[in-house]
Amino acid sequence: MCGIVGYVGKREAYPILIKGLHRLEYRGYDSAGVAVVSSGGSLNVYKCRGKVCDLENYTKDKDVSGTVGIGHTRWATHGEPNDVNAHPHYSESKNIALIHNGIIENYAVLKDALIENGYTFQSCTDTEVLVQLIEYIKSTTGVSLFEAVQAALKRVVGAYAIAVIEKGNYDEIIAARKSSPLVVGVGDGEFFLASDATPIVEYTDKVVYINDGEMARINRHKPLKVVTLDNQEAEIGIEKLEMSISQLEKGGYPHFMLKEIHEQPRTIVDCIRGRVTPDGENVVLSGVLANKEKFLNARRIIFVACGTSWHAALIGEHLIEDMCRIPVEVEYASEFRYRNPVIYPDDVVIAVSQSGETADTLAAVEVAKQNGAFIFGICNVVGSSIARATDSGAYIHVGPEIGVASTKAFTGQVTVMAMVAMTLAKEKGIMSQDEFREVAKGLQALPSLVSQALKLDEQILDLSKMFTYAHNFIYLGRGYNYPAALEGALKLKEISYIHAEGYPAAEMKHGPIALIDSEMPVVVLATANNIYDKTVSNIQEIKARGGRIIAVVSENDTRVKDIADYCITVPAAPECLMPVVVSVPLQLLAYYIAVHKGRDVDQPRNLAKSVTVE
Repeated sequence: MCGIVGYVGKREAYPILIKGLHRLEYRGYDSAGVAVVSSGGSLNVYKCRGKVCDLENYTKDKDVSGTVGIGHTRWATHGEPNDVNAHPHYSESKNIALIHNGIIENYAVLKDALIENGYTFQSCTDTEVLVQLIEYIKSTTGVSLFEAVQAALKRVVGAYAIAVIEKGNYDEIIAARKSSPLVVGVGDGEFFLASDATPIVEYTDKVVYINDGEMARINRHKPLKVVTLDNQEAEIGIEKLEMSISQLEKGGYPHFMLKEIHEQPRTIVDCIRGRVTPDGENVVLSGVLANKEKFLNARRIIFVACGTSWHAALIGEHLIEDMCRIPVEVEYASEFRYRNPVIYPDDVVIAVSQSGETADTLAAVEVAKQNGAFIFGICNVVGSSIARATDSGAYIHVGPEIGVASTKAFTGQVTVMAMVAMTLAKEKGIMSQDEFREVAKGLQALPSLVSQALKLDEQILDLSKMFTYAHNFIYLGRGYNYPAALEGALKLKEISYIHAEGYPAAEMKHGPIALIDSEMPVVVLATANNIYDKTVSNIQEIKARGGRIIAVVSENDTRVKDIADYCITVPAAPECLMPVVVSVPLQLLAYYIAVHKGRDVDQPRNLAKSVTVE
């Protein structure tokens, strides 16, 4: 959600800023802009509603020279998406420019005070209030820009990641963060700034993650300086980026989403590498084993997550309760943080987030920590806020996910949750060795099974053409397949804008069956499991009412094939791992329907990849 990029050094800043903004497009945005201190010392701001390419067209005849600058992609919160509300924002004198991710909650009070002191406002944003406040403090006290930013942020309530530059200053960017990510890339006599590492990896593999409540003075002639708002020196740890440019390119695919769907065999290999022993006799997750007493003595395990990660957590609940017999609850992080939850010191809270920056999940982690719970993180981005805020955790190792609709992160999360459950089950002695070995071998076979599922691509492409103009879909599943049905419905909603709902199949008769008619496509996950017969009965109920049934079935199925209108056959896997296999055709179905409808698959409207504000 929103994206920040900045550069100060020897090169021309504008091309670096524009390329960086393109790299950040996956986060979701509705306008873009840059600010550059020109070679003549002027501070030039250019911004417009629309895409980064619209900004490039707008600046074709403008002075974009200069070796220090900042850029931004905005996802509207305060004020509609338009040119005026786009970032960067000038101060009243146009001597200062600022970009901002987050929300300033007390902006109205600050704005009223500034108006009383003669300031006028051009936009409807909370961000313009902050840049005006910085200028007010600087002009009335005579302090430096760094000190003015520091003083202003002490008066701010809310979340922010900001970058500030000043007219006539060719050497410096001031940056700060609270509850919104910010990373500094360290080069040779130059620095890069961004919301995440994607705009930086092309130029340097050395980065510094700015922590909550910290400010950075980024000066091309001086070492990086990081302090708290109270001016206490912060420790600077330079980390090495484990990312390549090839991971950020489409690699010949028309969309990142399709590329990432097809990457899943490899990403699952990366996820299980070194964690499942070759003989299938053991699963080793060091983050769990190092804290096994916390898990084994847990009163309960609580998952906190949002969106796709919440669906993965529902599968995690099944896995841990089935294999470990530990009570599990799954909470929407956005609700958990506000409903005064009952948390015990012997609870284990598992925070799940692809980006590791989800604002609600981070806040839920803080609530759990304040109540003494042990916090375990499952995320993808190394060095992310959740990875640093938790007591222990496990990375899913699926590489950068650029498409807004999560695919490989979902299957990576489920795979890690299976390994968490198996590690604990082994320690508790709950599973027989034969049961354990069956699931471990299933994990090792998952990349091959997903590869087989991907061979359905052409069949699903053809099938999708029949349902491009459907207005509604229902997705049904039972047991482990119920969360997979929820996830399939979410994928279709996200990228095609078709209304879709997921339900437990048995719940149809408790209301949703009233929706069934010949115009209603119903996707049913009917793979072989211990409640297969029940699912067949649910399908017959739908068929009796004229529903159009798309069934996802296991190899050698005959009963459902005789009932369903269309069948998608997937390879068999242990029941607990089937959500990974069945998710692949559901991802492809959503993708191809969205493509046929002409949707922007990688950047669907109104959505952001990482929701870093409430």
